[in-house]
Amino acid sequence: MKVVLAGLRVGGYLLGGVGLVALAFAAAIAVPVTKPAPLASIDKGARAVDRSAMPALSRFQARDGTEVAYRRYQPQQDGRREVAIVVHGSAGSSIAVHALAQALAARGVETFAPDIRGHGGSGTRGDIGYRGQLGDDFADLVAMVQAARPGAPLVLVGHSSGGGFALRMAGSPVGGAIARTVLLAPYLGYREPTNRPGSGGWASPDLPRIIALDVLRGFGVACCDQLPVVAFAVPPGSEKYVTTAYSFRLLTGFGPSRDFRSDLAGATSPITVMVGAADELMRPENYQSTMGDRVSVKLLPGVDHMGIVADPSALSRIADVVVGAGAGS
Repeated sequence: MKVVLAGLRVGGYLLGGVGLVALAFAAAIAVPVTKPAPLASIDKGARAVDRSAMPALSRFQARDGTEVAYRRYQPQQDGRREVAIVVHGSAGSSIAVHALAQALAARGVETFAPDIRGHGGSGTRGDIGYRGQLGDDFADLVAMVQAARPGAPLVLVGHSSGGGFALRMAGSPVGGAIARTVLLAPYLGYREPTNRPGSGGWASPDLPRIIALDVLRGFGVACCDQLPVVAFAVPPGSEKYVTTAYSFRLLTGFGPSRDFRSDLAGATSPITVMVGAADELMRPENYQSTMGDRVSVKLLPGVDHMGIVADPSALSRIADVVVGAGAGS
């Protein structure tokens, strides 16, 4: 009888412990995401670009049947063999990289600028359908570009979170199709010394919710992956143009892998990192030591986080690297 009672007590403790853990997870998941104050430098940089000549959105069908939006920039003057895919940063869309795509087209590089699913005209704002969907979309995009430009060397360019995502794709199986990778102020992960504290005020993550959902994911539970976990410092009333918050599955899908070093190790293309010396979100001086000799890091004086996709002098240097003229200088 004593043994039975002892067993019941242990069982009660275990159930109580499970109950407390469940309550803790429930509390963490229930905490709402806090929107940060607008970051003036990002908004100002985004608004400074002349978009009067921006091409209209085109669309291709992804494997799940969803139409993914992109803008296609035809090469001007002497067309080059290279073709570029340019990936925007967090909260943005193809609109954010218009000046860069236009500069590449002016150098003869046909350029495709997608609205990554969860942004702009692609899918549901702030969310995706399943883990790994962005990688599937990117593979479908590459297939579409290759069909449009068979045999053309593909240069992948990514800005900020789009730079981390570009690195992830360069290190994935589809990376074998990429001839050169150019990362612009890439986000490498929140633990990395390339970030300023709090991402310079740009992002407000709900860490308790992220941790809780990450633990649940470790147990194979994806019940709440659609919940928002980070909000961005976008101005009020900008919801028509930008994505204000990310779900857990979008956050973990749009950027590098959990450890960017695995992406770096898997990449077969030459990688160049370019970052403005005046970047207010990143620590430019830490890229080389963080990423090592595998990459070539170039600092652009006087350029901030959005300036790298808008400043004419920065665009000229990026174009040099994309066409191979400045890859080693």
